[in-house]
Amino acid sequence: MFGQDRQRLRRYYLQAWQKQQTGVAMEPLESLIANVIGQHPEYHAILQSEDALEKDFTPEQGQSNPFLHMGMHISLAEQISTDRPAGIRNTYQKIRNKLGDAHAAEHHMMECLGLALWEAQQQNRAPDEQAYLECLKKLAP
Repeated sequence: MFGQDRQRLRRYYLQAWQKQQTGVAMEPLESLIANVIGQHPEYHAILQSEDALEKDFTPEQGQSNPFLHMGMHISLAEQISTDRPAGIRNTYQKIRNKLGDAHAAEHHMMECLGLALWEAQQQNRAPDEQAYLECLKKLAP
């Protein structure tokens, strides 16, 4: 849908948030994005400006990338809804029950997702779903 077009993807986030704020009807993906944005008030100011479309968010500047962070929430939501890798839905429920909060569970799960993506990128291969799921299972009771 967006390919490697960072600006187009980010604009979609901004538009979804604007639609949610103004009560305009949204597509399901826009609703998902707006819900994730709603859970992150620390990013609301960034999403009010077109400057966010071109801004680089680097650790050297002491910043995390809000679009990457929210994208990981969206990825987790998709994985959980489709139960892929197989067993992630059950593992998520265990982590959520342990922590008592769905959002906190996702934040913990992001550590494993980030590691799986980083390893895949380093080795120029698809993410290892079994290693990813094993990492997640370590978070569950």
